Amino acid sequence: MLILLAFIIVFHITSAALLFISTIDNAWWVGDNFSTDVWRMCATNTTTCMAITDQFREYQSVQAVQATMILSTIFCCVAFLVFILQLFRLKQGERFVLTSIIQLLSCLCVMIAASIYTDRHEELHKSNEYSIEVSKGQYGYSFVLAWIAFAFTLISGVMYLVLRKRK
Repeated sequence: MLILLAFIIVFHITSAALLFISTIDNAWWVGDNFSTDVWRMCATNTTTCMAITDQFREYQSVQAVQATMILSTIFCCVAFLVFILQLFRLKQGERFVLTSIIQLLSCLCVMIAASIYTDRHEELHKSNEYSIEVSKGQYGYSFVLAWIAFAFTLISGVMYLVLRKRK
């Protein structure tokens, strides 16, 4: 039982780490001489970064991705704290339903963010406000980590729903 508990905690912390990395790191869309995320665009040759502001085309989509990724990270951290509290407060045989609901909300938010970015990436990178051409790029590892975090939060949300407290 202790091994299962350790696995669940490590799995949840891994999910949170994936969400933090994919939200913060600058690699949602990368090319030979640039990398961009939902916060800024950086040219690798000159090591200069430019914040993505409301002058950019499709800025509302970028804000939606920013907001839902932040929400998913917050929900994941709150779910972990609720799990720890429920671990000590639940009676034997009860399920971790509240933790599961919060974790599934995190899953929903990261899915929405990655889906919006997937759908709108062409319009996002055709803006004339970029100092270099960014439309010729590919998805970066932060984008991939966001989708992996979606799978991890989904699995852990379902796992909490099935899990019962034992002695």
